[in-house]
Amino acid sequence: MVNSYKVPKLPLPPSLLASEVGSFTEFTVTQRMPEIARRVIVENNFSPEINTRLERLATELPTGYLQPLVNDTGADFPAWDTYLKFYKGQRWIDIPWFFAETYFYRLILEITHYFRPGIWQTVDPFQLQKSQGLEASLDSTILLCTQGNKWLEESKIDVPLNQTALIALLYFSLWGNRVDLSLWSAFEDDRSRFDIQNQLAHILVNDASQISELLTLSQGDRIDFVLDNAGFELVCDLCLVDFLLSSNLVNQVYLHLKPHPTFVSDAMIKDVHDTITFLAATSHQQVTSFAQRLEEHIASGRLVLSEDYFWTSPLAFWEIPNYLKNELSNTSLIIVKGDANYRRLLGDRHWNITSRFADIVCYFPAPMVALRTLKSEVAVGLKSEVVEKVAKSDHSWLTNGQWGVIQFVA
Repeated sequence: MVNSYKVPKLPLPPSLLASEVGSFTEFTVTQRMPEIARRVIVENNFSPEINTRLERLATELPTGYLQPLVNDTGADFPAWDTYLKFYKGQRWIDIPWFFAETYFYRLILEITHYFRPGIWQTVDPFQLQKSQGLEASLDSTILLCTQGNKWLEESKIDVPLNQTALIALLYFSLWGNRVDLSLWSAFEDDRSRFDIQNQLAHILVNDASQISELLTLSQGDRIDFVLDNAGFELVCDLCLVDFLLSSNLVNQVYLHLKPHPTFVSDAMIKDVHDTITFLAATSHQQVTSFAQRLEEHIASGRLVLSEDYFWTSPLAFWEIPNYLKNELSNTSLIIVKGDANYRRLLGDRHWNITSRFADIVCYFPAPMVALRTLKSEVAVGLKSEVVEKVAKSDHSWLTNGQWGVIQFVA
Protein backbone atom coordinates (compact mmCIF):
# COMPACT_ATOMS: atom_id res chain seq x y z
CA MET A 1 0.00 0.00 0.00
CA VAL A 2 1.41 3.39 -1.02
CA ASN A 3 1.10 6.42 1.21
CA SER A 4 -0.84 8.98 -0.83
CA TYR A 5 -2.23 11.37 1.72
CA LYS A 6 0.84 13.45 2.51
CA VAL A 7 2.67 15.10 -0.38
CA PRO A 8 4.55 18.39 -0.83
CA LYS A 9 2.61 21.49 0.24
CA LEU A 10 3.46 23.20 -3.04
CA PRO A 11 1.85 22.41 -6.43
CA LEU A 12 3.90 19.84 -8.35
CA PRO A 13 5.83 21.32 -11.30
CA PRO A 14 6.62 19.30 -14.47
CA SER A 15 9.13 16.43 -14.41
CA LEU A 16 12.57 16.74 -15.97
CA LEU A 17 12.62 15.20 -19.47
CA ALA A 18 15.45 14.35 -21.85
CA SER A 19 13.47 15.98 -24.68
CA GLU A 20 14.46 19.36 -23.17
CA VAL A 21 17.08 20.32 -25.77
CA GLY A 22 20.42 21.40 -24.35
CA SER A 23 19.64 20.19 -20.83
CA PHE A 24 21.87 18.01 -18.66
CA THR A 25 18.98 15.52 -18.69
CA GLU A 26 19.16 15.26 -22.48
CA PHE A 27 22.95 14.81 -22.29
CA THR A 28 22.58 12.04 -19.68
CA VAL A 29 19.98 9.97 -21.52
CA THR A 30 21.41 10.38 -25.03
CA GLN A 31 25.15 10.23 -24.24
CA ARG A 32 26.05 9.26 -20.66
CA MET A 33 23.67 6.30 -20.35
CA PRO A 34 24.75 4.72 -23.69
CA GLU A 35 28.37 5.04 -22.52
CA ILE A 36 27.50 3.27 -19.25
CA ALA A 37 25.84 0.38 -21.12
CA ARG A 38 28.90 0.00 -23.35
CA ARG A 39 31.22 0.13 -20.35
CA VAL A 40 29.32 -2.83 -18.86
CA ILE A 41 30.26 -4.76 -22.02
CA VAL A 42 33.95 -3.83 -21.73
CA GLU A 43 34.28 -4.51 -17.98
CA ASN A 44 32.58 -7.93 -17.89
CA ASN A 45 32.85 -11.29 -19.63
CA PHE A 46 29.23 -11.65 -20.67
CA SER A 47 28.11 -13.81 -23.60
CA PRO A 48 27.88 -12.41 -27.14
CA GLU A 49 24.07 -12.56 -26.86
CA ILE A 50 24.09 -10.40 -23.72
CA ASN A 51 26.59 -7.96 -25.23
CA THR A 52 24.42 -7.64 -28.35
CA ARG A 53 21.41 -6.72 -26.20
CA LEU A 54 23.45 -4.19 -24.20
CA GLU A 55 24.68 -2.58 -27.42
CA ARG A 56 21.10 -2.49 -28.73
CA LEU A 57 20.03 -0.69 -25.53
CA ALA A 58 22.86 1.83 -25.93
CA THR A 59 21.87 2.46 -29.54
CA GLU A 60 18.16 2.86 -28.77
CA LEU A 61 18.47 5.38 -25.91
CA PRO A 62 18.86 8.62 -27.93
CA THR A 63 15.86 8.13 -30.26
CA GLY A 64 14.32 4.73 -29.52
CA TYR A 65 11.45 3.41 -27.44
CA LEU A 66 11.32 1.67 -24.06
CA GLN A 67 11.71 -2.08 -24.28
CA PRO A 68 9.85 -4.30 -21.80
CA LEU A 69 11.36 -6.63 -19.21
CA VAL A 70 11.42 -10.15 -20.68
CA ASN A 71 11.70 -13.49 -18.81
CA ASP A 72 12.58 -11.61 -15.65
CA THR A 73 12.58 -13.39 -12.30
CA GLY A 74 13.41 -10.46 -10.01
CA ALA A 75 11.24 -10.06 -6.90
CA ASP A 76 10.32 -6.56 -8.07
CA PHE A 77 9.19 -7.65 -11.55
CA PRO A 78 5.43 -7.36 -10.78
CA ALA A 79 5.98 -3.83 -9.49
CA TRP A 80 7.95 -2.84 -12.60
CA ASP A 81 5.25 -4.39 -14.77
CA THR A 82 2.85 -1.92 -13.17
CA TYR A 83 5.21 1.07 -13.37
CA LEU A 84 5.85 0.45 -17.09
CA LYS A 85 2.21 0.35 -18.17
CA PHE A 86 1.92 4.13 -18.04
CA TYR A 87 4.94 4.63 -20.37
CA LYS A 88 4.35 1.78 -22.81
CA GLY A 89 5.27 2.71 -26.38
CA GLN A 90 7.01 5.95 -25.39
CA ARG A 91 10.50 7.11 -26.26
CA TRP A 92 13.22 7.19 -23.62
CA ILE A 93 13.59 10.95 -24.01
CA ASP A 94 9.87 11.60 -23.49
CA ILE A 95 9.43 9.96 -20.08
CA PRO A 96 10.44 11.47 -16.69
CA TRP A 97 14.21 11.38 -16.32
CA PHE A 98 14.27 9.62 -12.95
CA PHE A 99 12.02 6.86 -14.32
CA ALA A 100 14.23 6.53 -17.40
CA GLU A 101 17.40 6.19 -15.30
CA THR A 102 16.04 3.74 -12.73
CA TYR A 103 14.52 1.59 -15.48
CA PHE A 104 17.74 1.72 -17.51
CA TYR A 105 19.70 0.20 -14.62
CA ARG A 106 16.97 -2.34 -13.91
CA LEU A 107 16.94 -3.34 -17.60
CA ILE A 108 20.72 -3.89 -17.53
CA LEU A 109 20.16 -6.46 -14.75
CA GLU A 110 17.48 -8.22 -16.79
CA ILE A 111 19.74 -8.29 -19.86
CA THR A 112 22.71 -9.68 -17.86
CA HIS A 113 20.51 -12.31 -16.12
CA TYR A 114 21.28 -10.91 -12.68
CA PHE A 115 18.15 -12.47 -11.19
CA ARG A 116 18.66 -15.94 -12.67
CA PRO A 117 21.41 -17.43 -10.46
CA GLY A 118 20.05 -20.95 -11.08
CA ILE A 119 21.15 -20.66 -14.71
CA TRP A 120 23.79 -17.96 -14.55
CA GLN A 121 26.23 -16.81 -11.92
CA THR A 122 24.91 -13.59 -10.37
CA VAL A 123 27.30 -10.82 -11.39
CA ASP A 124 27.29 -7.21 -10.26
CA PRO A 125 27.91 -5.56 -13.66
CA PHE A 126 29.51 -2.57 -11.91
CA GLN A 127 31.74 -4.48 -9.48
CA LEU A 128 35.02 -3.52 -11.18
CA GLN A 129 34.38 0.20 -10.75
CA LYS A 130 33.36 -0.28 -7.10
CA SER A 131 36.52 -2.26 -6.31
CA GLN A 132 38.79 0.16 -8.16
CA GLY A 133 37.24 3.12 -6.34
CA LEU A 134 37.92 1.53 -2.96
CA GLU A 135 41.51 0.58 -3.81
CA ALA A 136 42.34 3.98 -5.31
CA SER A 137 41.30 5.79 -2.12
CA LEU A 138 43.40 3.78 0.35
CA ASP A 139 45.71 6.70 1.22
CA SER A 140 42.74 8.94 1.98
CA THR A 141 41.12 6.12 3.95
CA ILE A 142 44.22 5.73 6.14
CA LEU A 143 44.27 9.46 6.89
CA LEU A 144 40.55 9.59 7.65
CA CYS A 145 40.66 6.53 9.92
CA THR A 146 43.69 7.92 11.77
CA GLN A 147 41.87 11.20 12.38
CA GLY A 148 38.61 9.42 13.28
CA ASN A 149 40.37 7.25 15.86
CA LYS A 150 41.97 10.36 17.35
CA TRP A 151 38.61 12.12 17.62
CA LEU A 152 37.13 9.07 19.33
CA GLU A 153 39.90 8.98 21.94
CA GLU A 154 39.65 12.71 22.57
CA SER A 155 35.84 12.64 22.81
CA LYS A 156 36.12 10.50 25.94
CA ILE A 157 37.82 13.32 27.83
CA ASP A 158 36.62 16.36 25.89
CA VAL A 159 32.88 16.12 25.23
CA PRO A 160 32.58 19.53 23.46
CA LEU A 161 34.94 18.10 20.82
CA ASN A 162 32.06 15.88 19.69
CA GLN A 163 30.44 18.74 17.79
CA THR A 164 33.69 19.67 16.03
CA ALA A 165 34.29 16.06 15.03
CA LEU A 166 30.68 15.56 13.91
CA ILE A 167 30.72 18.65 11.69
CA ALA A 168 33.98 17.51 10.09
CA LEU A 169 32.59 14.01 9.51
CA LEU A 170 29.42 15.49 8.01
CA TYR A 171 31.63 17.36 5.52
CA PHE A 172 33.44 14.15 4.60
CA SER A 173 30.10 12.39 4.18
CA LEU A 174 28.86 15.26 2.00
CA TRP A 175 31.83 15.40 -0.36
CA GLY A 176 32.34 11.62 -0.41
CA ASN A 177 34.18 10.66 -3.57
CA ARG A 178 35.33 14.27 -4.05
CA VAL A 179 37.45 14.05 -0.92
CA ASP A 180 41.14 13.59 -1.58
CA LEU A 181 44.47 14.25 0.11
CA SER A 182 44.17 18.00 -0.58
CA LEU A 183 41.70 18.19 2.30
CA TRP A 184 44.50 17.42 4.70
CA SER A 185 47.15 19.76 3.29
CA ALA A 186 46.45 22.49 5.85
CA PHE A 187 46.94 20.17 8.80
CA GLU A 188 50.63 19.35 8.59
CA ASP A 189 51.37 17.86 12.01
CA ASP A 190 48.22 19.20 13.66
CA ARG A 191 45.15 17.67 12.08
CA SER A 192 42.74 18.68 14.85
CA ARG A 193 41.66 21.97 13.29
CA PHE A 194 40.16 20.45 10.13
CA ASP A 195 40.72 23.63 8.14
CA ILE A 196 38.75 23.20 4.92
CA GLN A 197 37.77 26.75 4.04
CA ASN A 198 37.74 26.01 0.33
CA GLN A 199 35.20 23.25 0.81
CA LEU A 200 33.09 25.43 3.14
CA ALA A 201 32.90 28.12 0.46
CA HIS A 202 31.27 25.57 -1.83
CA ILE A 203 28.47 24.60 0.58
CA LEU A 204 25.49 26.68 -0.56
CA VAL A 205 23.27 25.82 2.42
CA ASN A 206 25.06 24.66 5.56
CA ASP A 207 22.98 23.36 8.48
CA ALA A 208 25.85 21.20 9.81
CA SER A 209 25.95 22.95 13.20
CA GLN A 210 22.23 22.28 13.75
CA ILE A 211 22.78 18.59 12.97
CA SER A 212 25.78 18.27 15.29
CA GLU A 213 23.84 20.04 18.04
CA LEU A 214 20.88 17.70 17.60
CA LEU A 215 23.13 14.62 17.67
CA THR A 216 25.16 15.69 20.70
CA LEU A 217 22.27 17.00 22.82
CA SER A 218 19.38 14.67 22.01
CA GLN A 219 21.03 11.37 22.97
CA GLY A 220 18.89 9.79 20.26
CA ASP A 221 18.09 6.11 20.32
CA ARG A 222 18.43 5.66 16.57
CA ILE A 223 19.67 7.35 13.39
CA ASP A 224 18.81 6.22 9.84
CA PHE A 225 20.99 6.71 6.74
CA VAL A 226 19.58 6.42 3.22
CA LEU A 227 22.93 5.72 1.57
CA ASP A 228 24.29 6.62 -1.84
CA ASN A 229 27.63 5.40 -3.26
CA ALA A 230 30.04 2.59 -2.41
CA GLY A 231 33.79 3.28 -2.53
CA PHE A 232 35.42 6.05 -0.48
CA GLU A 233 32.06 7.78 0.00
CA LEU A 234 30.83 4.70 1.87
CA VAL A 235 34.02 4.74 3.96
CA CYS A 236 33.25 8.36 4.89
CA ASP A 237 29.67 7.44 5.82
CA LEU A 238 30.87 4.51 7.92
CA CYS A 239 33.34 6.77 9.75
CA LEU A 240 30.43 9.02 10.73
CA VAL A 241 28.38 5.98 11.76
CA ASP A 242 31.27 4.59 13.81
CA PHE A 243 31.78 7.89 15.63
CA LEU A 244 28.08 8.09 16.52
CA LEU A 245 28.03 4.54 17.87
CA SER A 246 31.48 4.35 19.47
CA SER A 247 31.03 7.66 21.30
CA ASN A 248 27.53 6.50 22.39
CA LEU A 249 25.85 9.56 20.88
CA VAL A 250 23.24 7.15 19.50
CA ASN A 251 22.29 3.60 20.45
CA GLN A 252 21.57 2.24 16.98
CA VAL A 253 22.10 3.11 13.32
CA TYR A 254 20.10 1.73 10.37
CA LEU A 255 21.70 1.81 6.92
CA HIS A 256 19.16 1.68 4.08
CA LEU A 257 20.86 0.12 1.06
CA LYS A 258 19.94 -0.89 -2.47
CA PRO A 259 18.75 -4.50 -2.95
CA HIS A 260 20.54 -4.80 -6.31
CA PRO A 261 23.17 -2.92 -8.38
CA THR A 262 22.00 0.45 -9.71
CA PHE A 263 23.35 3.89 -10.72
CA VAL A 264 26.74 2.16 -11.20
CA SER A 265 28.16 2.74 -7.71
CA ASP A 266 25.15 2.71 -5.36
CA ALA A 267 25.87 0.75 -2.19
CA MET A 268 24.30 -2.63 -1.40
CA ILE A 269 24.58 -4.76 1.74
CA LYS A 270 27.32 -6.84 0.08
CA ASP A 271 29.25 -3.61 -0.62
CA VAL A 272 29.26 -2.76 3.10
CA HIS A 273 30.64 -6.23 3.89
CA ASP A 274 33.14 -5.99 1.00
CA THR A 275 34.31 -2.61 2.28
CA ILE A 276 34.82 -3.88 5.84
CA THR A 277 36.67 -6.94 4.50
CA PHE A 278 38.91 -4.67 2.40
CA LEU A 279 39.63 -2.41 5.40
CA ALA A 280 40.36 -5.37 7.68
CA ALA A 281 42.84 -6.78 5.15
CA THR A 282 45.01 -3.65 5.07
CA SER A 283 48.26 -3.67 7.00
CA HIS A 284 47.49 -0.33 8.65
CA GLN A 285 46.50 -0.60 12.31
CA GLN A 286 44.38 2.58 12.30
CA VAL A 287 42.28 1.14 9.47
CA THR A 288 41.99 -2.40 10.84
CA SER A 289 40.82 -1.14 14.25
CA PHE A 290 38.10 0.87 12.47
CA ALA A 291 37.05 -2.26 10.54
CA GLN A 292 36.98 -4.28 13.75
CA ARG A 293 34.66 -1.75 15.42
CA LEU A 294 32.32 -1.89 12.41
CA GLU A 295 32.21 -5.69 12.63
CA GLU A 296 31.40 -5.40 16.34
CA HIS A 297 28.65 -2.85 15.69
CA ILE A 298 27.02 -5.24 13.19
CA ALA A 299 27.43 -8.32 15.42
CA SER A 300 25.88 -6.52 18.41
CA GLY A 301 22.87 -5.33 16.37
CA ARG A 302 23.74 -1.67 16.92
CA LEU A 303 24.48 -1.28 13.20
CA VAL A 304 21.63 -2.70 11.10
CA LEU A 305 22.01 -3.25 7.33
CA SER A 306 18.63 -3.04 5.61
CA GLU A 307 17.46 -3.21 1.99
CA ASP A 308 14.13 -2.60 0.28
CA TYR A 309 12.96 -2.52 -3.33
CA PHE A 310 11.47 0.93 -2.76
CA TRP A 311 15.02 2.31 -2.86
CA THR A 312 15.47 1.07 -6.46
CA SER A 313 11.98 1.97 -7.63
CA PRO A 314 11.17 4.98 -9.85
CA LEU A 315 8.80 6.42 -7.24
CA ALA A 316 9.21 9.83 -5.61
CA PHE A 317 10.03 9.80 -1.90
CA TRP A 318 6.53 10.96 -0.99
CA GLU A 319 5.21 7.70 -2.49
CA ILE A 320 7.04 5.70 0.17
CA PRO A 321 5.05 2.62 1.28
CA ASN A 322 3.36 2.93 4.66
CA TYR A 323 5.33 0.03 6.19
CA LEU A 324 8.62 1.79 5.37
CA LYS A 325 7.33 5.17 6.48
CA ASN A 326 6.25 3.65 9.79
CA GLU A 327 9.71 2.10 10.18
CA LEU A 328 11.38 5.48 9.60
CA SER A 329 9.12 7.15 12.16
CA ASN A 330 11.09 5.32 14.87
CA THR A 331 14.23 7.37 14.26
CA SER A 332 15.64 10.60 15.71
CA LEU A 333 17.12 11.71 12.37
CA ILE A 334 17.09 10.52 8.75
CA ILE A 335 20.26 11.36 6.79
CA VAL A 336 19.59 11.24 3.04
CA LYS A 337 22.75 10.97 0.97
CA GLY A 338 23.59 11.96 -2.59
CA ASP A 339 22.25 13.55 -5.75
CA ALA A 340 19.91 10.79 -6.95
CA ASN A 341 18.23 10.55 -3.54
CA TYR A 342 17.91 14.34 -3.49
CA ARG A 343 16.17 14.22 -6.86
CA ARG A 344 13.73 11.68 -5.39
CA LEU A 345 13.07 13.95 -2.42
CA LEU A 346 11.89 16.57 -4.92
CA GLY A 347 10.24 14.13 -7.31
CA ASP A 348 12.88 15.17 -9.91
CA ARG A 349 10.78 18.15 -10.96
CA HIS A 350 11.29 21.73 -12.12
CA TRP A 351 10.88 23.46 -8.76
CA ASN A 352 11.66 27.14 -8.31
CA ILE A 353 15.20 27.15 -6.94
CA THR A 354 14.17 29.45 -4.06
CA SER A 355 11.24 27.23 -2.97
CA ARG A 356 11.40 26.23 0.70
CA PHE A 357 12.93 22.77 1.09
CA ALA A 358 10.71 22.12 4.13
CA ASP A 359 7.53 22.78 2.11
CA ILE A 360 8.44 19.95 -0.26
CA VAL A 361 9.78 17.29 2.14
CA CYS A 362 7.03 17.89 4.73
CA TYR A 363 5.88 14.29 4.14
CA PHE A 364 8.88 12.90 6.11
CA PRO A 365 7.91 11.11 9.37
CA ALA A 366 10.98 12.34 11.31
CA PRO A 367 13.62 15.12 11.24
CA MET A 368 15.79 14.77 8.15
CA VAL A 369 18.91 16.21 6.55
CA ALA A 370 19.99 16.01 2.92
CA LEU A 371 23.74 15.75 2.27
CA ARG A 372 24.08 16.34 -1.44
CA THR A 373 26.66 17.44 -4.00
CA LEU A 374 24.89 18.99 -6.99
CA LYS A 375 25.04 16.79 -10.10
CA SER A 376 21.70 17.59 -11.77
CA GLU A 377 19.49 20.55 -12.61
CA VAL A 378 17.28 20.16 -9.53
CA ALA A 379 17.70 22.31 -6.42
CA VAL A 380 15.59 24.22 -3.90
CA GLY A 381 16.06 26.21 -0.72
CA LEU A 382 18.74 28.50 -2.19
CA LYS A 383 18.77 32.29 -1.82
CA SER A 384 18.49 34.18 -5.10
CA GLU A 385 21.61 36.25 -4.35
CA VAL A 386 23.61 33.04 -3.70
CA VAL A 387 22.39 31.57 -6.99
CA GLU A 388 23.27 34.74 -8.87
CA LYS A 389 26.78 34.85 -7.38
CA VAL A 390 27.68 31.20 -7.95
CA ALA A 391 26.21 31.17 -11.49
CA LYS A 392 28.54 34.02 -12.44
CA SER A 393 31.62 32.18 -11.16
CA ASP A 394 30.72 28.68 -12.41
CA HIS A 395 28.35 28.17 -15.36
CA SER A 396 27.98 24.42 -14.73
CA TRP A 397 27.54 24.71 -10.95
CA LEU A 398 24.29 22.72 -10.92
CA THR A 399 25.82 19.60 -12.47
CA ASN A 400 29.61 19.44 -11.97
CA GLY A 401 29.64 18.08 -8.40
CA GLN A 402 31.71 20.98 -7.08
CA TRP A 403 28.92 22.50 -4.96
CA GLY A 404 26.98 21.01 -2.06
CA VAL A 405 24.14 21.50 0.40
CA ILE A 406 23.50 20.32 3.96
CA GLN A 407 19.76 21.01 4.33
CA PHE A 408 18.01 20.20 7.60
CA VAL A 409 14.27 20.01 8.28
CA ALA A 410 13.28 19.58 11.93
